[in-house]
Amino acid sequence: MKEAAACADKFRAGNVGVSLTVTPCWCYGSETMDMDTHTPKAIWGFNGTERPGAVYLAAVLAGHTQKGLPAFGIYGQDVQSAGDTEIPADVRGKLLGFVQCGLAVALMRGKSYLSMGGTSMGIAGSVVDPAMWEKWLGMRVEAIDMTEIAGRMRKSQFDPAEYEKALAWVKANCPEGMDYNSADTTRPREQLDAE
Repeated sequence: MKEAAACADKFRAGNVGVSLTVTPCWCYGSETMDMDTHTPKAIWGFNGTERPGAVYLAAVLAGHTQKGLPAFGIYGQDVQSAGDTEIPADVRGKLLGFVQCGLAVALMRGKSYLSMGGTSMGIAGSVVDPAMWEKWLGMRVEAIDMTEIAGRMRKSQFDPAEYEKALAWVKANCPEGMDYNSADTTRPREQLDAE
């Protein structure tokens, strides 16, 4: 346990974002598992001829589940020689997928998600669930109504240079679709701007 605590301190000091436990054989899961609740974790049970890691993988994944710690299990489809240092293609794909997702979560932790405008068109699926963001991603959720943005625009309570930069990005990256409203049912752009 002393070594595990020292390892956790070293990871924290090094700003480690994800952890991967690899073992070729049986060992005591509670001594080797990463118990930091905020670090995305994966376990690779090496599929070797003399030392199959399947038993350890199953046991330590069960331990994570028992403690409420999500963990991604990795096990190669092909049996390898015990001394083989190659990472099989299927395992490599799983490792890279885990690291990409895990680092995305690690980079978002401690940041804020800003929800503007509430529920989009009344669609329940667009409701932002703060509990999910807080529990699984470690992020705060802030919400503002669109009238707040409209009010700030009317009162010029924004950075004009930042606005032009954002507007240029939107025009370059978010093409508008066809407006199928008839001229009789729309107001001229000048009227909208005046409002």
